[in-house]
Amino acid sequence: MSDANLVLFSLLGGTALLLYGVRFVGDGLQRAAGTRLRHILSTLTGNRLKSLLVGAGVTAVLQSSSATTVMLVGFASAGLLTLRQTIGVILGADIGTTVTVQLLAFDLLELSPLVVFVGWVLYVAGHGTVRYVGQAILGFGFLFLGMKLIHDGTAPLATNALFADLLGALTDQPLLLVLISAVFTALVRSSAAVIGLALSLASSGLMPLVGAIPIIFGANVGTAATAVIAAVGQNAEARRVAAAHAAFKIVGVAIFFPFIGPFADLVRATSPDVQRQIANAHTIFNVALAFLFLPFSGVAADVVTRLIPEARRAATGPMYLNPAVLDTPAVALGQALREVLRMGDVVLQSLRETRVVLERDDI
Repeated sequence: MSDANLVLFSLLGGTALLLYGVRFVGDGLQRAAGTRLRHILSTLTGNRLKSLLVGAGVTAVLQSSSATTVMLVGFASAGLLTLRQTIGVILGADIGTTVTVQLLAFDLLELSPLVVFVGWVLYVAGHGTVRYVGQAILGFGFLFLGMKLIHDGTAPLATNALFADLLGALTDQPLLLVLISAVFTALVRSSAAVIGLALSLASSGLMPLVGAIPIIFGANVGTAATAVIAAVGQNAEARRVAAAHAAFKIVGVAIFFPFIGPFADLVRATSPDVQRQIANAHTIFNVALAFLFLPFSGVAADVVTRLIPEARRAATGPMYLNPAVLDTPAVALGQALREVLRMGDVVLQSLRETRVVLERDDI
């Protein structure tokens, strides 16, 4: 088998393991703590700082800002949360999701088989929460194993002049990198997987920090697509939540994009390791966005509310059911319960009106 085929197969296989690992981790953690986290989110107050901390904590556990924002869209659609209550959680979720990338930046590639083994034992032998925790550990093992496969498979490219020129050309086109990263992240629905791919290339000496930062920006924009899709066909409040998430990301990237060079210099001072620098860039970007937008959350809510006004409700059909949240069972069950209660109200109202008609003999 030629070297080119080996590199291609390693890149494809490693990327597949990365994506599967991210999904496996998220499923395990949601099953282990999803119901409790759903209760925490659904009882939020209007305290912005508390909402920020809750969003960061919930997402650090779920390892997916998309899962958190889809939950928020579901709660807003069901009338359990308002846009003002969710903005702090959205900003906190973007901070919490950086934990995954920070974990991936540790030099644990050689230990990935051991992580897979430990996770497999807990997953097979455990029950209930232990089994789900084992699933999450197994997913992390797949993540590290995928990164190792990409690292080992692409190592020969470090001495390939043609590939170095191609990567250099892409690095000189940061806007193109942002767009490619955003589209790819929207397709795979995981910013952690896309940034993990950049970490793997960086560990092989193929991805400089200035090339990784546009990928980070694009991944942050692309991850908002999941919530936008979940909000399609929902009420105005749900669409406002998704729009606010996307707006924060797009505006944040627009602010940071002209200063990629100075931003890279700042990040380099945080660590001598390029992988850690990439992880830190992701964290600093999202923390900065949170502190930038949180004081203006009320203004942002008013602007988004004006841009997305209430639409006239359909006379028939379900009001709270959203197929896009089926990947988050806790939210889907909550919506189903809300819809059943609404249907009960409709039936009760119909019976009352029928009684009036019968009493008046007005058939």
